[in-house]
Amino acid sequence: MSQGKARVISTELLPNSEAEWKRLVKTTYIGQDGVTRTWEHAERTTRPKGSDFDGVSIIAILEKDTGREILLERQYRPPLDKICIELPAGLVDKGETAEQAAVRELKEETGYIAQAVTTSPIMFNDPGFCNTNFKVVEVSVDMSLPENQNLEPELEENESIEVFHVKLAELWDECVKWEAQAYALDARLASFAKGIQIAKRYGF
Repeated sequence: MSQGKARVISTELLPNSEAEWKRLVKTTYIGQDGVTRTWEHAERTTRPKGSDFDGVSIIAILEKDTGREILLERQYRPPLDKICIELPAGLVDKGETAEQAAVRELKEETGYIAQAVTTSPIMFNDPGFCNTNFKVVEVSVDMSLPENQNLEPELEENESIEVFHVKLAELWDECVKWEAQAYALDARLASFAKGIQIAKRYGF
């Protein structure tokens, strides 16, 4: 995927009054030593009322005759000014479970119809910086379904996503290659790939 015309043309401070998705806050807290301190951090403003998580990341494994492959995405991320390689992911809607959100987001972003298999506990991406959290949902994709042969993604106007898949057994090696090619790597994807590599080394 080429970055094409995508590029950052300016950056400026954003007042909280203009922020739609997140905000910067200062929290005053008492530490474990009893001392009062402050902490600067970001907060998401989009978490639905009644939900205890923001969104989902999706591990979609395709069972193919040539071996298992994992479904991935490439998309331009303005904060990085780079194309980022990621797991499919998205925010949860009001009243949705993690499993429902994962199935919906996968269909919208990739066109694939899937069923949820397992769901992780809530995870925090960067707890020293923000309160953003998510669940990882593993889904199964039945490649024999006609709907999974003729894919029809439902992307939003501001989304430009290239969907692709690679052999699961080669995922870490691919991550190393992508970094060398100047792609950004999403931490969730890279951590998953590194975990597979470590598990192989120790014989799990």
